[in-house]
Amino acid sequence: MSRLTRRTLLVGCAVLAAPQILPVFARSSVADDRDASTAAYDTLLARYVVPGKDGVTRVRYAAWRANDGDLQDLNAFIGAQSTLSPSTFDAATAFAYWANLYNALTLRVVLRAYPVSTIKSIKSTGTGFDLKALSGPWRTKLVEIEGVPMSLDDIEHGTMRPTFGDPRVHYAVNCASIGCPNLAGTAWRAATLDADLDAAARAYVNHPRGAAVSDGGSLEVSSLYKWYKEDFGSSDKGVIRHLQGFATEPLASALSGVSRIGGYDYDWSLNDA
Repeated sequence: MSRLTRRTLLVGCAVLAAPQILPVFARSSVADDRDASTAAYDTLLARYVVPGKDGVTRVRYAAWRANDGDLQDLNAFIGAQSTLSPSTFDAATAFAYWANLYNALTLRVVLRAYPVSTIKSIKSTGTGFDLKALSGPWRTKLVEIEGVPMSLDDIEHGTMRPTFGDPRVHYAVNCASIGCPNLAGTAWRAATLDADLDAAARAYVNHPRGAAVSDGGSLEVSSLYKWYKEDFGSSDKGVIRHLQGFATEPLASALSGVSRIGGYDYDWSLNDA
């Protein structure tokens, strides 16, 4: 049994009690790697997602925006996902489903507004009085899943984080920003999920925008570890333990002498190629 499955089974009862959260798990579903729409989504990612020499993955938004057929293919993928019933999926399939849906929706939000310099300039709509709606698109209801209208926040914070109880959620979903963990160049799949999540975590933790220790011994980390500290151990020491779990050299040795976080940083610039 994978880490993901164990964690999901432990939190399942609590999740089912929350009405805004779609329950995850029960029966196994058809494997997502057999889903033709997921294969089509892979084709789009391969065409427009560009790994950079600096370790930051970017998206060719201008080229994608100019290709009506590929815009329609992205819509078709999202439409196909909206007809599925993730409440019937096993844990790993559900995790992959929600992460893929979140990332596809984010891509569509940016493509529809492009050109923009940051996703934060795209305001949420239809939310009434909501201060967070002014700072990004995360509150807009974008898709209906099993009869429930859902926003990006509903997917990430109302479903994935409480359901799976796995800090690697933050390495799976992408906010279209330089400071964010990289957008995966292929769709998430249940069969390789744990290994792929670990690889995504290592890539971010060991990149300077994830964590870096100065010559003076001060640890600066991504603001992700401040905003969602409860997911990473709820304290500086907890965050550092999390980082150590994925750190490779030279970061691993540098972290051994660190006991507190010295600062946070995040770059909201669009991850535009």
